[in-house]
Amino acid sequence: METFKSHLDKFITISDEEFTSIFSFFQILEVKKKENLMLEGDVCKFKYFVLKGCLRKFFLNEKGVEQTTEFAIENWWISDTFAFEKQAKSDFNIQSVEHSTILAIDFHSQELLLQKHPVMERYFRMVYQTAYAAAEKRIRYLYEMTKEEYYIHFNTLYPWFTQRIPQYLLASFLGLTPEYLSEIRAKLRS
Repeated sequence: METFKSHLDKFITISDEEFTSIFSFFQILEVKKKENLMLEGDVCKFKYFVLKGCLRKFFLNEKGVEQTTEFAIENWWISDTFAFEKQAKSDFNIQSVEHSTILAIDFHSQELLLQKHPVMERYFRMVYQTAYAAAEKRIRYLYEMTKEEYYIHFNTLYPWFTQRIPQYLLASFLGLTPEYLSEIRAKLRS
């Protein structure tokens, strides 16, 4: 609970009483490693906030290979935003990478939350703006950098992340094969 309150405090100002009310709109879930929270083709019913652990969003490409598009670690959100807002079927899967403790909010509860606490509109706007800016940068890096440069850049910015995430998932996220990522790592070590 305190993790989420500290996170909200970075974006908005709310009293402890308001926080208690806001928190009541969420469910706390414990999920096991590799547990699926949403499968492609399911209606996206929830947004997830990671209190502890790591989740990932991915799809199966035309070759049947998993392509990771997003991770969420502590204090990050994850969902299929378009499908959640439209209450439509998702083109993605969401799965836990580690045993995780998460908050979940369904669409109806989110609407009630926003009516009762309009300050949360500001919060979600700021979170979406940050996420959108990060996605824009990632797209630019994919076009401008070689695969090796992209890995080095990512590892420089997030060294703790590259140590935490299994190599095959990191490779999937960076658009590499696990073998090529191993080659890059070996080359950088020598």
